[in-house]
Amino acid sequence: MAPKTKNGRLSISNMSDTNLLLAITMVVFVVMYVSAIALLGAGFRKPQAFFNILNDNAALIILSCGMSIVMITGGIDISVGTLTALVCMSCAVHLDYHNGSVLTAMLIALGIGVAFGLVQGYLVAYLEIQPFIVSLAGMFFAKGMTTIVNSTQFNVQHEAFQALKATRVYVPGMGSINKLGKYVPAYVEPGVIVAIVIVIALFVLLRWGKLGRCFYAVGGNMASANMLGINVRRTKFLAHLLCSTLAGIGGFVYFLHVGSGSPSHASGAEMNAIASSIIGGTMLTGGVGNVVGTFFGVLSLNTIKNIVSSLGLDEAWWTNITVAAMICLFLLIQSVVLLRKNKTK
Repeated sequence: MAPKTKNGRLSISNMSDTNLLLAITMVVFVVMYVSAIALLGAGFRKPQAFFNILNDNAALIILSCGMSIVMITGGIDISVGTLTALVCMSCAVHLDYHNGSVLTAMLIALGIGVAFGLVQGYLVAYLEIQPFIVSLAGMFFAKGMTTIVNSTQFNVQHEAFQALKATRVYVPGMGSINKLGKYVPAYVEPGVIVAIVIVIALFVLLRWGKLGRCFYAVGGNMASANMLGINVRRTKFLAHLLCSTLAGIGGFVYFLHVGSGSPSHASGAEMNAIASSIIGGTMLTGGVGNVVGTFFGVLSLNTIKNIVSSLGLDEAWWTNITVAAMICLFLLIQSVVLLRKNKTK
């Protein structure tokens, strides 16, 4: 719950850094989306337009949540993008070339994520190698392994997988009338349900779980966390294990969305995950962050991309410039929050 003043009124000055940054992210997204509806018209008015953002970015939501966990502990993981590509290619080859089942493909995706998490977590936590260096090595390893598994792009033809890919979860009362006067129901893909469940589970973990409190303590002040009896190494290890495991799950969700294997899949996803975490209020210095904010960070990042595209600025550099401006804005906001925190101390 948000802190209150003596009169029982909400006070911004008494809000925690995490809650303050979360509130700012949510307000920015709402203002941005409402402005898009008002200025750009029908393209944003239909509920399906919002659900399409979720459909297209369900995997990124999962990757960004894992990234936020690591960043809260003061680390980083830049291997999640190529790990996603490795998962896609491995699952695609398993289904089409080895006549595998969807269930075993899911287990392969989870196994790849867990394996990366165990190795990278151990190197970071117990051998005390810098997270950036470890995950950089992991990124190159995953990229190379993806090409070894298969070097060409191909669409998966597996019947059971295609049936799962075509599954839609319809949202009652949120459809729209098309130009032919026919009612078209709004829907989300199965990956969106998975992403939302993960966001809720991680929110509960960070808010009320003992491990979640350890993540914040280690990221806030490692020495103090050690003095409080928190196993810092174990906490860092679990953060990286959780991040890579979520990357494995996110990789399968991405695979379910695109339905193909390719060495170039999820290119730049790690940068988008970091950007979404920052926009969502997760500080690079650690100790502050919220997966709900990360969720809105993904929505904000992709809403601004859609706005830029709707304005006719389809060249890639306009999107990159806009995203850079957003990241700078939120880094500035974080700096102000840190300044406020230091003054309070």
